[in-house]
Amino acid sequence: MVQKKNIKVNEDLQRERNKGTFNPEELTNLLDGGAEKTKERRELVDFFIRDPVFKDKVPTEYLSYVEKYEDAVRKSCLMMKKINEWTELKNTGETVELYQYDDGGLGSSMSKQRALLGGLLGTAVLKDGMPFALHYIMFLPTLMGQATIEQQAYWIGRAWNCEIMGTYAQTELGHGTFIRGLETTATYDPSTEEFVLHSPTLTSYKWWPGGLGHTANYAIVVAQLYTKGQCHGIHPFIVQLRDEDTHMPMPGVKIGEIGCKLGMNGTNQGFLGFDHVRIPRENMLMKNSKVLKDGTFMKSPSDKLTYGTMIFVRVALVKGISACYLAKAVTIATRYSAVRRQSEIVPGEPEPLIIEYKTQQYKLFPHIATSIAMFFASNWLWVMYNNVTSELAQGDLERLPELHALSCCLKAVSTTDAAQGIEECRKATGGHGYMTCSSFPFTYGLATAAETYEGENTVMLLQTARYLLKAWHQAKAGTSLAPMTRYMVDTPLAKKSGWQNNMIQFEEAFKQVAVGLIKDTTEKVNRMVAGGMQQEHVWNHCSNMLVQCAEAHCRAFIVERFYEEAKTVNVSPALRRVLMQLCELYSVYHLLKKLGHFLMYTNVRIGDVPALQEFQDNLLEEIRPNAVTLVDGFDICDEILSSALGAYDGNVYERLFEEANRSPLNAVPVNKSFTKYLKPFLKGNF
Repeated sequence: MVQKKNIKVNEDLQRERNKGTFNPEELTNLLDGGAEKTKERRELVDFFIRDPVFKDKVPTEYLSYVEKYEDAVRKSCLMMKKINEWTELKNTGETVELYQYDDGGLGSSMSKQRALLGGLLGTAVLKDGMPFALHYIMFLPTLMGQATIEQQAYWIGRAWNCEIMGTYAQTELGHGTFIRGLETTATYDPSTEEFVLHSPTLTSYKWWPGGLGHTANYAIVVAQLYTKGQCHGIHPFIVQLRDEDTHMPMPGVKIGEIGCKLGMNGTNQGFLGFDHVRIPRENMLMKNSKVLKDGTFMKSPSDKLTYGTMIFVRVALVKGISACYLAKAVTIATRYSAVRRQSEIVPGEPEPLIIEYKTQQYKLFPHIATSIAMFFASNWLWVMYNNVTSELAQGDLERLPELHALSCCLKAVSTTDAAQGIEECRKATGGHGYMTCSSFPFTYGLATAAETYEGENTVMLLQTARYLLKAWHQAKAGTSLAPMTRYMVDTPLAKKSGWQNNMIQFEEAFKQVAVGLIKDTTEKVNRMVAGGMQQEHVWNHCSNMLVQCAEAHCRAFIVERFYEEAKTVNVSPALRRVLMQLCELYSVYHLLKKLGHFLMYTNVRIGDVPALQEFQDNLLEEIRPNAVTLVDGFDICDEILSSALGAYDGNVYERLFEEANRSPLNAVPVNKSFTKYLKPFLKGNF
């Protein structure tokens, strides 16, 4: 862990560390993927956060809106130079994960860029978002996934060497998740061999792409392709937005920044419209679909191949955003809870640490479990993504729908869990958590944004539900199912008796709930269609049940992965015991949250509920001695936490006072507003 040496640690916090039953370094290595990856991650973190060029003279929150953007660009440029220095220094091809993700075949250097610009390390330098992020997270990956070899040879070289700065322009003012409804048009003119890009309405303006406002000079633009008078659906095009020398907008390009937001105000999200802008035919990405010189359209083998970039980002979000930001929040709140003393349990006795209160443990410990559950689930999903990507390269599309369905529901569930968990952790720190220096406002702002970008969560769950209902029909027809849905035929029916609080029973019960909901929902949909209601109206009528199906399917998957990892991972008996406790807590916590479903579809009966609640309380008590050790195992250094409440030394009150004195209002004893406004008002001369 990158921490200050010879620091004086708060005595209460140190006592909590001394209670731990396992070595936190072991958990760190497990989450990183091995001791060597931990070592390299720490070296890279230290290489960046120790550089004085990234130190803020004035805290970011006190800058003006324009100053925040300008500082974000400055730091982003410096970060790219530092990455090049690191590459030259290490001269290694190993991939650094940085609590982000391994990129499989995309190249180790790009993994570093994306980790720095989109992961926790990036937030240590740029708290409120990065204007270069989409260049590496979406622009380059889209070129790799959808450009021809010839297009890649030209564009990737220029983008990789930062000769150009790109973004990914898909979402519009009037359409986001429903990409088939995009209004921007790209009409082919065979007489000049050009596409004409046009924004026919105000709602067709691109809206939200990071870096689009004033940073990027190129974009991959998703537009409706028209050729020979026929629309062929959405396709990606490379479009120059600004002059490479002057940075002025190109003729016909209407571009700007969308304004202040809840968070990510350094990301420079923008709007983009076109007034009959012409681009060469070669600027359509043609790895999949093609337009020939005469305007003939050649269709892709599958329209799903164009969704590769979105699936890629959704897979990355589970670990790179949800698991990491939630781990950050729960680290801050848990350490604070091991320092803060409040009230009296027994009148007249000393004020206890707030971590002693069962209500506080209930606010925190399930989110520790959720963070680790997300790490395990995302690792498995990433392996699946790489396998399916390799199969796609060979023309095998069989597992693509399964990957799409799983990435959709995991993105939705994990980002929702993260946002809710971060807010719960903030409230668990009382009033101090409301301060910017707690790091909760920035962390929540970044995390909750993920609930809507790359697919709004409700729509994501409905896409998974559509896949699940098809799978149920296949199961009833005796057709072989994909691995992630085989539980539909393998899970035994509930026996309505004999519930036991163990993981075998929990895992089975989560699958029974998923099967029960999918079965009942499918049957209801079938009855309504048979009764004469139009299929689309039936889908809307049953949409709340469909969302529940997808959520249940996702929870069953996460519980299964968590239990399997806790059983089989190569760790010490002490850590394995704690992982199993966390797995049990995750399971019983979500069972009680959705108790009605478990009463409907599993062996759980009303009489079992008190024992389930007692089981949960006992788990909180068992995890309690390891709470601080667990969050220490997340190994998030002080510079990344950036929190007066959650620092490794636990010196909360000293840090709060230091942060208060950094306020520009404290630079002088009397603000000029006293003379200008307050004094005349107080003297009656206002």
